[in-house]
Amino acid sequence: MIAEETDTQSEDNDLYEHFSFKVDPGQTPLRIDKYLLHKIENATRTRIQYALEEGNVLVNGKNSKSSYKVRPADEISVVFPYPKREIELIPENIPLNIVYEDADLMVVNKPAGMVVHPGVGNFTGTLMNALSYYVGNLPKPARTNEKDPFGELRPGLIHRIDKNTSGLLLIAKNDRSMTKLAKQFHEKKVLRRYIALAWGDFKDDTGTVNAHVGRDHKDRKKMAVYPNGDHGRNAVTHYKVLERFHYVTLLECRLETGRTHQIRVHMQYLKHPLFNDEVYGGNKILRGQVTAKYSKFVENCFELCPRQALHAMSLGFIHPTTHKEMYFESQLPDDMEKVIEKWRKYTSS
Repeated sequence: MIAEETDTQSEDNDLYEHFSFKVDPGQTPLRIDKYLLHKIENATRTRIQYALEEGNVLVNGKNSKSSYKVRPADEISVVFPYPKREIELIPENIPLNIVYEDADLMVVNKPAGMVVHPGVGNFTGTLMNALSYYVGNLPKPARTNEKDPFGELRPGLIHRIDKNTSGLLLIAKNDRSMTKLAKQFHEKKVLRRYIALAWGDFKDDTGTVNAHVGRDHKDRKKMAVYPNGDHGRNAVTHYKVLERFHYVTLLECRLETGRTHQIRVHMQYLKHPLFNDEVYGGNKILRGQVTAKYSKFVENCFELCPRQALHAMSLGFIHPTTHKEMYFESQLPDDMEKVIEKWRKYTSS
């Protein structure tokens, strides 16, 4: 799935291929793995087998084994964790901030300004270009596993964050890990918390936005909220106020779903766009008396943090091999830290 431009990259659920079928009335009994191999274009036996093993193939709403024989009128749904590879990755020696790494996965702290995946206008300089170089240069003994012939080491995105959002990303290093981790995301079992600075003083200390998010009908480069559910996909964001600065508010946002620009567009929907979010109207003064002194103060803040004030701070999941709970946190980057401190001093004075 390739983004339309640098800052409109899809998040978790657009990293997976979804298929659904209703078996024809005249279908003779056939093993489901063979049925899917013929039914899904470009599917490999390995991908189908992994999907079946990890419960990513449902027949009439229940997990299916590879030995199951499909019957007429069966309803089958499939989730594959790998999108089609439309762009060849060019390995590039770009520094990475690796928070954690083992034989199965990596946790990387992405800086603001770095595109995650190559797309139109961004075929180089992305996180995936950097990961391709890094993984390709690991020692060979660490890249082989005789017990897992399908475990060739290659970086796989589990989810994405926008170009100008900083923070933690989970990367699978082989197909087996990719399948297991993708299932956790699909089942909403992964913990993701973001820190955001938004315009305005929130009425309540906590809240939830439950409203569909989809492409804006008027501007395909943006997303929009469709509260009646007549377009887009269901999206749920939980938020909690951490600190109030009268004109802006520091928030913790927890994602239940992962849609493109979800937090950004949900906050705009609440009339609290993220601070300096150019796409969703946060890059101008929205609260406070517009005096020369205040205007200069806000302009200085924009210069300190020249992007939407959003950071993917926390990430929690179950390790695909050890089954242990994993949890990671990253510090706020300097630009957000400085702007928050600047607002703290301004409001206290």
